[in-house]
Amino acid sequence: MEESEALTGSVNSAYLSPVESGDEEEEEDQSPLLTEHTPARSLYTAAGHKPQDHYNLVYIIFFILGVGSLLPWNFFITAKHYWLYKLTNSSSPSHSSDLSNYFESYLSIASTVPSVLCLLLNFILVNKVSSAVRVLSSLAVMLVIFVITTALVKVDTSAVMQEFFVATLVCVAVVSGASNIFTGSLFGVSGRFPMRISQALISGQAMGGTLCAVASVVDLAAAADVTDSALAFFLLADVFVVLCIVMYLLLPRLTYCRYYMQSPEERASPPCGVSGNGTPSVPPLRPILQRTAVLGLCVFYVFCVSIVVFPAISSGIESVSKDTGSPWTTKYFTPLTSFFLYNVADFCGRQITAWVQAPGPKSRLLPALVALRTVFVPLFIFCNYQPRGHIPTVLFAQDVYPMVFVSLLGLSNGYLGTLPMIYGPKVVQKELAEAAGVVMSFFLTLGLAAGCCNNAELPN
Repeated sequence: MEESEALTGSVNSAYLSPVESGDEEEEEDQSPLLTEHTPARSLYTAAGHKPQDHYNLVYIIFFILGVGSLLPWNFFITAKHYWLYKLTNSSSPSHSSDLSNYFESYLSIASTVPSVLCLLLNFILVNKVSSAVRVLSSLAVMLVIFVITTALVKVDTSAVMQEFFVATLVCVAVVSGASNIFTGSLFGVSGRFPMRISQALISGQAMGGTLCAVASVVDLAAAADVTDSALAFFLLADVFVVLCIVMYLLLPRLTYCRYYMQSPEERASPPCGVSGNGTPSVPPLRPILQRTAVLGLCVFYVFCVSIVVFPAISSGIESVSKDTGSPWTTKYFTPLTSFFLYNVADFCGRQITAWVQAPGPKSRLLPALVALRTVFVPLFIFCNYQPRGHIPTVLFAQDVYPMVFVSLLGLSNGYLGTLPMIYGPKVVQKELAEAAGVVMSFFLTLGLAAGCCNNAELPN
């Protein structure tokens, strides 16, 4: 496409003016979904001939799918006291064993390795297995694992503690792998829609974290039996997995979904979730990386910095007034100021991208702002993080400082993490949009893995 040709910004691509036709239309169909010349203010402006998302049903469905992509896994790892109880037969921190002491380390390894491998597998399968099969099969696997986990909550496993530990780690690996195939596939699917749908998916993930943080605070205040709270967590996870299956099965019934899920030649075909080009081959990685490398590195670094700080450092910050014995400065300080505040700010940052998309995908300001987030690491370390190792100085000796820092960390994570994620599938050719969405999710997971590898040493 020549730069002199007239372009009209739309929700999904740059279209030639109506007077152009023939070969030019065919050439335009191979162009990137989002170009440098597309005005940012027109990205969400729908063309009149396109089907509408009536009552925002597709937006709501992808929001729910976003919630469901993280909420079950978050519930799984939030039930910390339950796993302590199962591996020591006691919910008291004073009772410990080798299994409970190193459980979180094993948990990180068992979840991170399958995540990366399954995202690689997901990219290979983009054109070989339909997104519907990948999404629904991964949800089915997650449902089976969570049903088994729920059934074991009230079962006495003290006589087979070692076996229970191994079985739990296997379940973690399977759930983590299935969850990443599910999430990566969703990012790929949403990449074929207008950016508002990708934004809905990403905002839903933040809402999943927020709901989990709220549930943790309620559990802390009201739960009397550790197994009862774990049972509630896992039952809710079961419900959300089933809800995600139902929501995804509803998508093929919506005209709006069918329009974007299929190529112009295939829009008469019914199933939503079938690969548009039908080519049984691995998507070409080089043209995708040529256009998305900077955006992918932005995603990588945003989430790497975030996971270095949250929750490894932020959850270790204590109130400077802890000695008063107030429930606010002891029992509720970390759950509220670290987990709840971060997740709410993260959700707000992601939601802002529904109305504001700046800087743009080609702007040098975007990677500059992402790099600037590095300053959060020393800011949090110089709060009242305990126990302190080689850095005894506390520069920010008031409780308001970590609250402000956590809010800014979450807000910037949500905003600067969402922008490149929704830009990525729009700067490549249309037939590569789904694969580009999977690649962007791979950068995200690599960022989380890199952050996990570094967050243990930095506070000391």
